[in-house]
Amino acid sequence: MSEDDLCVARVPIFQGLTRQEQLHVADFVRPVCVHKGDIVCSPGQSVSRLLVMHSGQLKVSHTAANGQEQILRTVTDGDVVGERAFLTGHRPVDLVVALEDSRMCVFDHADLSALLRDYPDISQRMLRTLSDRLSSVERLLGAVTSSDVNARVAAYLLDLPGSMRAGIPTVRLPMAKQDIAAYLGTTPETLSRRLAALSTSGIIELHGRRDVSILDIDALEHVATPR
Repeated sequence: MSEDDLCVARVPIFQGLTRQEQLHVADFVRPVCVHKGDIVCSPGQSVSRLLVMHSGQLKVSHTAANGQEQILRTVTDGDVVGERAFLTGHRPVDLVVALEDSRMCVFDHADLSALLRDYPDISQRMLRTLSDRLSSVERLLGAVTSSDVNARVAAYLLDLPGSMRAGIPTVRLPMAKQDIAAYLGTTPETLSRRLAALSTSGIIELHGRRDVSILDIDALEHVATPR
């Protein structure tokens, strides 16, 4: 991996380091490539690792007591997986599966512990990342526990990672509508209708099956607020 393609430079928990420090951290990295459908991490595995996403997409889920899969989140470029197990010392409890061919940088927890001693700023940023994720979960939980499916869909769109396209924030639906609907506690048909309604109202614009431009973020945040 070239110096201009460091995965540690792509994730917030390492962005407070200087370039030289990032290069030092990269010495502890083990690059890993997986294919769509591969199991990246499974519950209870004995080896705990921190995964830094370089490209691709992963699905994080766990199995409920009734045997049903519950999707917790999707992970894409610059995200990390495994920080909770590192901070608590517990074995992983979630199933992580590749939704598409993916590349990641992997840190063994022992190496990460040594790096935190040298660079305590990493642990502060890791906690900040967890705090941001908790805020997203709280917003979605508030929407999901309401009876307003529109609020669930809007909250979900707001928390997806996005990019600017012609000056307009655009997000990409990370999973099939069937999986997103299950995540939001609704049906694929209802999800499609709610997206179409948001598009008709001028709040979003749909591009094909996966891309969504957010035309009016204030209006979308209003919809996402349970009433």
